[in-house]
Amino acid sequence: MEKMLLHFQSTLTNISSEIQTLQEQSLSMNTKLKNRQATKRELHEFIDNIMIQENLIVHVCDTPASEREFTEVLHELDHKLRYLKEQDFRDALVVHDPLVRGELEKLKHKATHKTRDFLLHRVYQLRKPMANYHMIQNQLLNYRYFVEFLMAHSRDVALEVRSEYVDTMSKLYFSYFKEYSVKLMKLQFSDVAEKDDLIGTEDTARKSGFFSSKVHLKSRSTIFTLGNRDTVITTELEDPIIVVPHAQKAEKRYPYEMLFRSVHYALLDHACREFLFIVDFFKMPIGGAVDIFKEVVGKSLDFLQHQISDHMAVNYDAVGILLAVHIVLRYRAIMQRRDVPALDWYWDQVLSILWPRFNFVMELNIASIQSLDTHRLSQVDTRPHYITRRYAEFSGALVCINHSHPDEKVLHHRAVTLHHQAVTSPALSVTL
Repeated sequence: MEKMLLHFQSTLTNISSEIQTLQEQSLSMNTKLKNRQATKRELHEFIDNIMIQENLIVHVCDTPASEREFTEVLHELDHKLRYLKEQDFRDALVVHDPLVRGELEKLKHKATHKTRDFLLHRVYQLRKPMANYHMIQNQLLNYRYFVEFLMAHSRDVALEVRSEYVDTMSKLYFSYFKEYSVKLMKLQFSDVAEKDDLIGTEDTARKSGFFSSKVHLKSRSTIFTLGNRDTVITTELEDPIIVVPHAQKAEKRYPYEMLFRSVHYALLDHACREFLFIVDFFKMPIGGAVDIFKEVVGKSLDFLQHQISDHMAVNYDAVGILLAVHIVLRYRAIMQRRDVPALDWYWDQVLSILWPRFNFVMELNIASIQSLDTHRLSQVDTRPHYITRRYAEFSGALVCINHSHPDEKVLHHRAVTLHHQAVTSPALSVTL
């Protein structure tokens, strides 16, 4: 019995050893199988990535760049070129094979040449007279990947395309805004405020002047009365721009703030569209897109700034200037809501022109009250004196304009000074 049990024990030990050996062999075979499968996958991926199929060559060489198939093979070619560059970092021998690298370089050169010619052709279409550049830009957005491909594999060509686009659009916008703004300014009322049109100016001193009882134009806006002029910053703020030929045909005339609104609403609309196009088409971050945008519209904005500056030099209409200020403030807020910071610097520049002029005209009005000589005033009757009416209308206009978009530069500076002078001035107290 003892011998039989010892034999049984020995047999079980041998079986256990065999099972362990079989397990080790199974694990080894499984590991080898996984390694072979992984090698097969990597080899298959490697061959797929470096193999140049005939279909790829045919489409790159013969398919028009406007076709969808060309864009698809461009993606494939981009993938192969990136993969080859990755293998170069790994010192793979296949990278130095002239058959592989040489053919891919030829295809890259051909694809680069075709995409360059295609994009430049579309850009040059923008230069044609009466070209619908919005439609052309929308078409270009369908080929935004071309720019991405060029930036990855031929940066010099990508920068050339971008430079041509910037130059083309810069000339287009400059021509448009120069022609439109110059023609628009010819629609301004001929009877405008002059340097003597102040609160404290004596009515009897200018019989045929601005404050005389004789009205030069039936539709001319007054200097101190707001009337419905504030519609330019409320209901008409986002109205369509003034069409110059239609206005000329109807013999319409406008106050300066309406012309200012029209040209800057056109600027706002074009700026938003152009900035978003630059971000989308050239794959630019916000900061880079703003720099390119400045190159595109820089000449146009310089021209508009000079035009505003020249007009402000002879503008004595404080109400009109303040309305222009509030147009800028509202348009800047609209662009901020649209997440378009492209014109932030321009709005600041325009305000740096408008605010000093507004302050200057306010100082002139304040000085006119301080120097008012009551002995030379016309005899006061039962009606409110014309200077009193001017002050009431003027201060009411400032408060009304500033009410919907408060700005302390108005209420807590010049307007307060004007009110103080009106209350404390001995000359004006005679008229009140």
